Amino acid sequence: MKHVIIYTDGACSGNPGPGGYAAILEYNGYTKTVKGGAAETTNNRMELSAAIEALSMLRESCEVTVYSDSKYLVDSVTKGWLYSWQKKGYKKSDGKPVLNVDLWEKLLKLLSYHNVEFLWVEGHNGNEKNEMCDRIAVEMSEKYKK
Repeated sequence: MKHVIIYTDGACSGNPGPGGYAAILEYNGYTKTVKGGAAETTNNRMELSAAIEALSMLRESCEVTVYSDSKYLVDSVTKGWLYSWQKKGYKKSDGKPVLNVDLWEKLLKLLSYHNVEFLWVEGHNGNEKNEMCDRIAVEMSEKYKK
């Protein structure tokens, strides 16, 4: 099985506001960048979108390591919250509805296809690829400002 490394980041100017995301995929010496954004979004939606769009680029089932500075994304998967929310009809332990269900459902489909490990990296702390994703995500958010 191929092993792909993915770095992701999302950015938002205001929350909600114009946002952008970016992901860098690396495999066997090749690099591909995925980016996008939205005019009215949240930082969490952009963080999720970066991972979803990157994983969606993979045409066959892969071993994947995703590096993200988003605790929201990483902890939701690694601590099992996402699977618990799904079982409870997307309700949190306090009974409140989970936000971004549309994106979590897309991510769950991708996680069922790929073997994905999520690793948290501290943002703005010298991780070259994470910082590159941050710069691209901010650029994308600028494109969506009115």
